Amino acid sequence: MFFGESRSKEKEKIIEEILNKKYNSYYRMALSYTQNEEDAADIVQEGAYKAILNSDSLKNIEYAETWVYKIMMNEIFRLLGKKKELSTEEMETIEPSKEDVYEDIDLQHAIESMNPQDRAVIQLRYFEDMPLDEIAKVLEENVSTIKSRLYRGLKKLRLELGEEG
Repeated sequence: MFFGESRSKEKEKIIEEILNKKYNSYYRMALSYTQNEEDAADIVQEGAYKAILNSDSLKNIEYAETWVYKIMMNEIFRLLGKKKELSTEEMETIEPSKEDVYEDIDLQHAIESMNPQDRAVIQLRYFEDMPLDEIAKVLEENVSTIKSRLYRGLKKLRLELGEEG
């Protein structure tokens, strides 16, 4: 066995552990975007497959969790892009999820009305407790851009929910 193969297997094992540990988080995040249980499961499955398949391209193991979140977000945005391409008739056949992801229905609707980039920042920050620098890595943006999106997103949520300041 070559040294590189051993290192590759180690990375693959770490990725599998992360996927097992964070599966529910990835699923909830995908479901909040798609509102469809099957689509959310497909996103997580495809993201997991890509993460394991490409685990040898992970440069720093300490960023493995962030790297997997990035893959999952890319899968969400890929599916959303496909959904936009569907005709209105096809969209009517897609049933929304019956399960509410958030306890507060008004908050859920307010978050759903946000653009995908602002929504991603809010979800990663407040529902996944991810630090701003990690969010920046996941979304491939500057930390200052993430801060601006967070500020703008929170302001929109406050307005939508009828809260002051």
